Amino acid sequence: MKKILLFTGLLFLVTNLYGQENIAEIKFTETVIDYGIIENGEDGNRIFKFKNTGNGPLVFTRIFSSCGCTIPKKPEEPVLPGQSGEIEVSYDTKRTGIFQKAITVRSNAKTANVILRIKGEVLPESEEEDEKVEKSEFK
Repeated sequence: MKKILLFTGLLFLVTNLYGQENIAEIKFTETVIDYGIIENGEDGNRIFKFKNTGNGPLVFTRIFSSCGCTIPKKPEEPVLPGQSGEIEVSYDTKRTGIFQKAITVRSNAKTANVILRIKGEVLPESEEEDEKVEKSEFK
């Protein structure tokens, strides 16, 4: 009887130790970046920071945006457990007006799809800049 209990206990322990899968988990510091109100043509680059909190390597399969005015750049190398990384997003700030864009992140993480968002407002070009352009065109 003792042998059976000992064997069962050892079998349970070994199964739990080796039965766990190495699964990546992604944890973003923020999933929404608010540009606020910005000038036309201002720097549109922002960075989403994340950490792999799982126990397996994190591999990004695809990162894409809801329109061509937003260009995300995915990490090319796997992110090992415990390591951090960044996803750079570039928005075309020559487009005037209020914007809200979604960036879909696909990976091998436990949560395979994550939606990141950027939002803000780009002010129209100032009249002074328009006048400078007009004057330079007539020279």
